[in-house]
Amino acid sequence: MLIDHPLLGPRDAQEFVVLGDAGLIDRPDRQAGDAARRFHEYLHLRNNPAGEHRELWFHEQGDRSWLVVTRDTLTHEILRVELARDVAVARGRDR
Repeated sequence: MLIDHPLLGPRDAQEFVVLGDAGLIDRPDRQAGDAARRFHEYLHLRNNPAGEHRELWFHEQGDRSWLVVTRDTLTHEILRVELARDVAVARGRDR
């Protein structure tokens, strides 16, 4: 499987480590009144969808960048690849 890295172009998926749901970018506020519940959900509750899903991938054997890879979990087709920092910055602007 090839991942079209936004900076480096097509790279073999074996260069990467998959680290789970891209929702991990949205870390809860530790000072919120319900912080314990939010952190429990953040750390322990994960979706395992069939179909389109956004995941965090780390380019361990390359430039050590973090990517958000949107792929179909049924076919493994990669639909979109974004730098995680760009996704995090965009979410910060949306809040």
